[in-house]
Amino acid sequence: MTGPKTTLGRLAGAALIALAATAGAASAQPLTVVELFTSQGCSSCPPANANLIKVKDQPGVLALSFNVTYWDYLGWKDTFGRQEFTQRQVNYEPSLGHDGPFTPQVVVNGSADAVGAKPGEIQSLIAKAGRAEGPDVSLTGGKVSIGAGTAPGGA
Repeated sequence: MTGPKTTLGRLAGAALIALAATAGAASAQPLTVVELFTSQGCSSCPPANANLIKVKDQPGVLALSFNVTYWDYLGWKDTFGRQEFTQRQVNYEPSLGHDGPFTPQVVVNGSADAVGAKPGEIQSLIAKAGRAEGPDVSLTGGKVSIGAGTAPGGA
């Protein structure tokens, strides 16, 4: 069965592989995940894309760009847009305090967001977010290893 969770799981797996490949290190470091939700139909998105490019090579930053589909109604289809990306963004909105998605939206570590089009907005979110906790990720001999991490507290 292939559904949104399966597709998102594949995307997450691909992102981890990309992280390990670009990090090129024997052991992983804490990670800040920066997600940009964008669209070819969004006139404010090019500055946000440029800001994402500025932070993508920082150590410990995994920069991801997701083209959404909700601007397609304007008469032409975003050639990179995918419904899975739109749903990923929609899933963030309640916890971020929004009624619905918008572009360009930058989400850092799944818990903080901004428009991201002004210079420095993405960098400011990265500085405030700190590093995400999670399992160790390493790349050795072309193979990605993901540790078990620590068990969450509580029930």
